[in-house]
Amino acid sequence: MYVKEVLVQNQVGLHARPATFFIQKANEYKSSIWVEKEERRVNAKSLLGVLSLGIVGGTTIKIIADGSDETEAVESLVKLVQSGFAE
Repeated sequence: MYVKEVLVQNQVGLHARPATFFIQKANEYKSSIWVEKEERRVNAKSLLGVLSLGIVGGTTIKIIADGSDETEAVESLVKLVQSGFAE
C-alpha cells in the first residue's frame, strides 16, 4: 500500500471537470485507488464518490493505492493535483 498527502492547489477544488480528469487518470492503473479527506475514504475511480467529498481549494487530501502499480498511480495523481488541473 502506498499513501501520499497532497494539497489541492486550484481554487475551486475537485468540482466536475477536474474530478473527471482525476478519475480518468486513476482508471489508467490496475491498483485499487482511494481518496481520503478527514477520515472519509472513497473510490478514486468513482465520479460520485470523489464529488461527494466536497474537496475545495486549500484542502489536503490523501491518495492511497494498493496493487502492482501503486507507487506510479499515486505519484501521477499527486502530480495532477499539484498542477491545479491546468485551471
